[in-house]
Amino acid sequence: MQQSAWYISLLFMALIIFVFVVVFFQSGRRTDYAPIQKKGYRIRRFYLATLLFILIYAGVISLKQLPYDQPVFAAGDPIVIEVNAIQFNWEMSSNQVKVGEPVEFAVTSSDVNHGFGIYDENMIVMTQTQAMPGYTNKLYYTFTKPGKYQILCLEYCGLAHHYMVADFEVLPNEEA
Repeated sequence: MQQSAWYISLLFMALIIFVFVVVFFQSGRRTDYAPIQKKGYRIRRFYLATLLFILIYAGVISLKQLPYDQPVFAAGDPIVIEVNAIQFNWEMSSNQVKVGEPVEFAVTSSDVNHGFGIYDENMIVMTQTQAMPGYTNKLYYTFTKPGKYQILCLEYCGLAHHYMVADFEVLPNEEA
């Protein structure tokens, strides 16, 4: 594989040198560039229009999938859970909510940066944010399944980082 890559590289280098040599020897001749220039501008305009169309289309498609224009919660005020990260522990005002209740996690830190991540039973991250000293990040989430969730630190915060785990429970909603 390495040998093939070397030969292909040599081939392309030889091709580039050949192009430079041809351009060098052709540069001494004077020709009328007006027809070529007109064709070049036409190609350039087409290329620019195509490129703009593709970029605008890709931007619209990708931005349409962002949730920023949608309301955070369908109805009602969220339950606010204060979360404070301290090496190597999570202090939370509550560790239970019900399914379908909108939750606002107000996440901060007392010492260093931490990563606040909520994982389901299969250890799949559901949502996450940063816990930073002197700043409160607000994380909005509505749990759709009951069960036990874990809160893990996602940013290395010291020697006992791997012990920074807390349990969080989502109870079934009796109204459902």
